[in-house]
Parts: sequence; structure tokens; C-alpha cells
Amino acid sequence: MKKALFLLILFLSVSIVLEAQTLQSKNYNTTGYIKSDGTIQDSNYKTVGHIKNNGTIQTKNHSTIGYIKSDGTIQNKNYSTVGYVKEDGTVQNRNYKTMGYIKDDGTVQNSNYSTIGYARGVRKEWAAVVYFFFEY
Repeated sequence: MKKALFLLILFLSVSIVLEAQTLQSKNYNTTGYIKSDGTIQDSNYKTVGHIKNNGTIQTKNHSTIGYIKSDGTIQNKNYSTVGYVKEDGTVQNRNYKTMGYIKDDGTVQNSNYSTIGYARGVRKEWAAVVYFFFEY
């Protein structure tokens, strides 16, 4: 009995870790998913891009289109800065003008604090890449 219970808990734990986080519009319509391995999918589960653990941002064909640096700097494929994601979730363009906010609860807001979407459980940098910097 203990072995069966252990296997059930292990299976549920692995399932939760592998589950994709849902990206939603302001009306809660699903617009895509980000899997725990950084795979970005559209609402039909078709892969549209990747964010690697080292911060490399790639297209679905693994062509590099940008980078997320450890300090929150977002760069394009030529290493030119396109923006910043601050620890508090403030998203800024390359000129430090605020573009929006990623709240701790995953709410994504524009610079006027209007909600534009939801990315619950998604790293702030990853959400900023999807909602503000690169279109997939």
C-alpha cells in the first residue's frame, strides 16, 4: 500500500512539474502556453518558440532571436538591448521608458496599468519576452 501511495504522489508531482503554464488575454482567453522547459506554444499547442535555461530566445526552428541576461536585460540576436525587466516586474524599453508590468500574481499590465493578459506561474522575464518584446 505504501509503495502504491508513493508512486501516485511521485506521478502527480512529475505531472505538475511538466505541465505548461497558460498564457491568457485580458478576457482570460488562452493565447498560448509556456512549458517548464521553455517551449512556447500557441493556443493549439503548436511550438512557436523556445526560451532556453541559459536565456537564449529562439524561434520554433531554433534560430536565435534574442537573449535574456541574468540582470533582466533583453537583447536581440545582435546583442543590442531592446529592453529591461526589473525585479519588481517593471518592463522598460531600451530607453528606460516603462512599457508595462508583470505582477507577482502573473497579471500583465500595460504602462497605464490596464490588464492585457495573464501569465500565472511564468517567470517575469519569460512573460515580458512573450507579451512585450518578441511576436511569435
